[in-house]
Parts: sequence; structure tokens; C-alpha cells
Amino acid sequence: MLTVDSLHSFYGKSHILHGVALEVAKGEIVSLLGRNGAGKTTTLKSIVGIVSPREGRVIFDGQAIDGLPVHEIAGRGIALVPEHRGIFGTLSVEENLAIACRKGSLWSIDAIYEFFPRLGERRHSRGANLSGGEQQMLAIARALVNNPKMLLLDEPTEGLAPVIVDELIAVIRSIKAAGIAVLLVEQSLRVCMELADRHYILEYGRIVYSGSREQFQHAEAERDRYLTLRSA
Repeated sequence: MLTVDSLHSFYGKSHILHGVALEVAKGEIVSLLGRNGAGKTTTLKSIVGIVSPREGRVIFDGQAIDGLPVHEIAGRGIALVPEHRGIFGTLSVEENLAIACRKGSLWSIDAIYEFFPRLGERRHSRGANLSGGEQQMLAIARALVNNPKMLLLDEPTEGLAPVIVDELIAVIRSIKAAGIAVLLVEQSLRVCMELADRHYILEYGRIVYSGSREQFQHAEAERDRYLTLRSA
């Protein structure tokens, strides 16, 4: 479904991504791991066009999308849920959903409330008054009403209590069961190992490891080398 090939991206003169290549199949969850500053968020932004790659290709559903405007890439069926969530704090839950809902979407607002009962209970609450977990659910729900074929999730469990993390794990599994592919950027190894079918590790803008779920479970040396925090 998604193929990223030899992607090079920059911020000004700073070369951030150095030939990143990865794939995500239909209905698959793939994790993208790495330390802070490795280039994970830049990879997501490069896929959706927020950052324009200088070299490389991004192929989605058999068509090249690199170089297209952000709204056209979104229209092809890729939805990014950013780390900061990006919900409108002054709008209600229902208003946040309504402004993003695509006509004819399989994910109607009523369907969202069945999928996220807590959002249904708080449909009239302002976004700013939601808990962190509720805000994350709203951010994912707002992406779903746009009827995506694929979700890019950037640090969805960051700062959340363990019980809320477990709820989000269940939500992401249900999204996969609905046939939506997921590219997951996540610091929690537990979350990635519970959810992902395959794993990539980024180090200084380069893919340094890729493997299946089973391979990654036995890749202690790679996890220690590329994911363990180093002392100063």
C-alpha cells in the first residue's frame, strides 16, 4: 500500500533523512522506532507532504504522491495524527469531528461514538476540557471521519496513564481489523511489540534495522544498540 524509497529530506540546509526506505502493506501495523531526533516525525511529514523530499519516491496505492500538495495526499487516503494532536480546544468534540468529516465516509460521527463511547458521552465538551487520553481519542477519531485508507500515528501514547495506553492499544487493533493500515511512531517498546506486525529502526535519518514481529522479539542487541538511552 505504501512504499517509501530512498527518501532524502531537509530542514533548510540540515540534511535530516538519508535515503529512508520502508513499506507498509494493506491492513498492516508497522512501527518506526528510534531515539529522539532520529528523523521519525520528519519521515511522517515527508510522506504527507508537510516536508517536501528533495530526493526519493513515495508511492501510495500504486501512484506516486511525493511532490503533491498536502490536501491532495490527504485526499488519496492518508491521515496523519500528529504528536501534538492538533484538536481545536475551543470547539466541542462534535464540532471537531464535524469540520473533518468527509461526505460519504464509512466513519460517520454516529459510528465514531459507537467506536469511542467516551467521546459520545463528552460530545458537547470543549476539546480543551478533555483529558489527555480523550484528546488523543478525538485526534484519532477526527482522522477516521476523513475516511482514510492509512493512518500515520505520531507518539499516540506519550504522557498517558497505563490504563489509557491499554485502551489506545485496543483502539489501534480495532482500526487494523477494519482494514486500515497504520504506520506507528512510538517510544514505548511495549506498545510497539504488542501492536506491530513489522518494525523499522531509524538512527540519524537512516534505517538501520528492519524485521518481523518475531525477529524483533529476538533482536536484543539491536534494541540495546539503537533504542537504549546513552549516558552523556
